[in-house]
Amino acid sequence: MRSSLRIAVLGLGYVGLPLSLELSKHFRVVGYDINKNKINLLKKSKDLNKEYSSTELKKFSNIIFTSHKNDISQSNVYIVALPTPIKKNKSPNTKFLVSACELIGTLVKKEDLVVFESTVFPGLTEEICIPIIEKISKKKLHIDFNVGYSPERINPGDKKNNIQNITKVISASNNKSLQIMKKIYSKICKKVYSAESIKIAEGAKIIENIQRDINIALVNE
Repeated sequence: MRSSLRIAVLGLGYVGLPLSLELSKHFRVVGYDINKNKINLLKKSKDLNKEYSSTELKKFSNIIFTSHKNDISQSNVYIVALPTPIKKNKSPNTKFLVSACELIGTLVKKEDLVVFESTVFPGLTEEICIPIIEKISKKKLHIDFNVGYSPERINPGDKKNNIQNITKVISASNNKSLQIMKKIYSKICKKVYSAESIKIAEGAKIIENIQRDINIALVNE
């Protein structure tokens, strides 16, 4: 029997697509993206990222792909898997995250859980994302909805170290939400690690990216 959790994954790029597909094996999942061309292709079992073949995509028959917000309005878990590019001045561009928070603010309901997977600086989830959702929804964290953060750790093109094999770091604003996240991610990840706070989980992703950048720089050198 499928879980009562209804999950919406916002952003179907190299992180959101594999995440939504794997989750659809265990939960009711809707994959949402504003790119209508991408959605139309996914409905035809075609992946713009070329990470999945048509044959592979056809195996995931339980997922719904959409670019209409009404199709995700009945979700009780929202997972944001959107990019955080860098501006010309090297500062983080949060426009995609802000847009997602504004959208969620119009949809979030009592006891809903919002999980961010985007790479962010420590503090962004609590200092920028949560206030936007609260302002638009007129609801309050912990009283009306909850928030979690789980940094994406997918290495595009790497078939060996995939979403199932990489240790999944999770964190949440309270223990109840952390347990829900553990229930969700333990279905698709062999190992789940609970961080002490959202800021620690955000910091862990930054450290991992720094290590990766240094290794790339050394190899190039």
